[in-house]
Amino acid sequence: MLKRLQKLTQQGGLRQLDYQFAKFVALHSPQPQQDLAALMAALVSYELGKGHVCVRFDQLQTQHLFGLSSRLSVALIDGLPDPSQWSRLLNQYDVVANVQASGMQACPLVFDHGRLYLNRYWQFEQTVATRIVDMATNQGQVDIDSQWQGQQLTLMHQALNDLFQPSYGHLYHALQGVTDRQQRQQITCDFLDIVKPQQLDWTAIDKLLQQATQITDLQPLDALVPVSTCLNWQKVAAAMALTRQFAVISGGPGTGKTTTVAKLLAALVMQANGEHQPNIMLVAPTGKAAARLTESIGSAIKSLAVPQQIKDLIPTQSSTLHRLLGSIPNRVEFRHHKDNPLHLDVLVVDEASMVDLPMMARLLDAMPQGAKLILLGDRDQLASVEAGAVLGDICSFASQGYSAVQGQLLSQLTGFDLHSNNIGLSVVTDCLCMLQKSYRFHALSGIGQLAKAINQGKPALVNKVWQQGFKDIHHYPLSTESYASMINQVVTFYLDYLDAIKADKTPAEVLRAFANVRLLCALREGDFGVVGLNQRIEKELTHRGRISPNDETWYVGRPIMITRNDHALGLFNGDIGMTMLEPEIDADSGRRRLRVYFEMPDGTIRGILPSRIPEHEVVYAMTIHKSQGSEFADTVMVLPADYTPILTRELIYTGITRAKSRLYLYAPLDIISKSVQVRTERASGLAQLLV
Repeated sequence: MLKRLQKLTQQGGLRQLDYQFAKFVALHSPQPQQDLAALMAALVSYELGKGHVCVRFDQLQTQHLFGLSSRLSVALIDGLPDPSQWSRLLNQYDVVANVQASGMQACPLVFDHGRLYLNRYWQFEQTVATRIVDMATNQGQVDIDSQWQGQQLTLMHQALNDLFQPSYGHLYHALQGVTDRQQRQQITCDFLDIVKPQQLDWTAIDKLLQQATQITDLQPLDALVPVSTCLNWQKVAAAMALTRQFAVISGGPGTGKTTTVAKLLAALVMQANGEHQPNIMLVAPTGKAAARLTESIGSAIKSLAVPQQIKDLIPTQSSTLHRLLGSIPNRVEFRHHKDNPLHLDVLVVDEASMVDLPMMARLLDAMPQGAKLILLGDRDQLASVEAGAVLGDICSFASQGYSAVQGQLLSQLTGFDLHSNNIGLSVVTDCLCMLQKSYRFHALSGIGQLAKAINQGKPALVNKVWQQGFKDIHHYPLSTESYASMINQVVTFYLDYLDAIKADKTPAEVLRAFANVRLLCALREGDFGVVGLNQRIEKELTHRGRISPNDETWYVGRPIMITRNDHALGLFNGDIGMTMLEPEIDADSGRRRLRVYFEMPDGTIRGILPSRIPEHEVVYAMTIHKSQGSEFADTVMVLPADYTPILTRELIYTGITRAKSRLYLYAPLDIISKSVQVRTERASGLAQLLV
């Protein structure tokens, strides 16, 4: 078996890491066990490299192991016992710890309920599940039978009402020029989140709408539209998070996750009532996502309808998970762990879909007892680059609804009808809220409609969206002409940031101009991949005289992305920097030196000498995976001419939803159709552990 695996490795079917691990396991196994042990060790390692936490025997396809053809897969397992016997045999192997039969032992592999893990990843999954269950079943300060009765419940109900007041200003402006009664009713339902229109007196409401000459004239709607006829999921999410120690708020782009959490944090500060103010921290997986969180949370807090002293107590500066946990150079461990927990009361983690299983385990391990954890993210986005799909596993219970007790409490806090008779739910169902209304992409938005159609996985719906003539989405078939046109379009877009450099704009302004547009790719190699497209764009900009590489690696206007963490510099994988001249003349050289400027998570700009920059690559084009946590006003996206397994519904959805204003998609329609029908499924046991 080791000879077969070695040959497969030489052919590129296995990583050297997979083969060496298989060799290690075989050498620590008795002779009769070696072949099957080596095969399963290589398979677990290989699947881990594909993002799967474990190998599930109920989904094991022995005719296509390692992605091989049926013939090669059959040849690989020739001489082994029948695959139906593998799980029974592994239970008895020296290198496999069987949790059900003999408990945990110091073995490289773990077999647990039909799933085979690397020992370390089994431990990670157990840590995540145990901590989430503990937090989900602990209501912290909330005691429905006592504390949340009477005055406390009334105060929090009032605070939520104040923070989530109806937006009559937006409604008033949306109604201007509308003459059709039915259309006025639809707009009113949309802006006021009305879900029970049949219970309202529309004659009286419409009369008020027609007579209103200023925003304040709509105030009587408070009485005409009772809260019980509405349902604002942002308000529900805030109320849910107030009542739980662990909370997950998920939603697509524009659903208001940041706005919701800003109001939630205001409610938490108000709840403290001037006594022990909670120590709140904000984090995101990458520096770019953290910088975006800093910007968006700051903007959301400014618009809150609360006194300034409340706003001053809500943090606006965010950090990365690595900085929060305390990275130790050249080590996987962090300074903060269960024996040295974090010093905080509330932690908000944005872009949680990007957090892999090991990082989530380390984060939960470092959470202090009683602290509140709030995860924000889009469950429909790509899962983390590394193994696991933690947010997706947690959100798999979202359709179950709330328990009867939680439904009653949320109804009391929000005024909405959320009563439920659900029983036998997962422990996390009361900790979830899915935001369902997009405030950025309205009915006239092609981006929003396209994202919605892709999530349904129906090619006919996707094609229908393209045919509706939306102004913010543009599709181009792939051809030699359209490929050249795409390069020209991207280069033209990038002239803005180069003009900003030429005009001696600040690094912050240049970085902002560069972030307005990006070319996204599914692949790294080839004509449609990051490497080739970066070279084409760099060559075209040089041809136009806008950049001057002159055989030098570093030049003014060179955009780069960090590809390896450097804890000492505070630069992490995915951080984007811009090469510019220093504003001041260097005293030693008598000229302005080049520096690479980065926007840090707290919003400040830091310049670093090129010679100190860790591993990186040019970033005129970037993979869709790397674009997570970012958004661009103009997003150009290209898919390959031929289908490849990397093309999935989540990948297409993630790329499209990076577009804030306009999307330009270069791809064959049949490739899009096939991709949206393929869902990313990652093998893990986390969801089963949360039941």
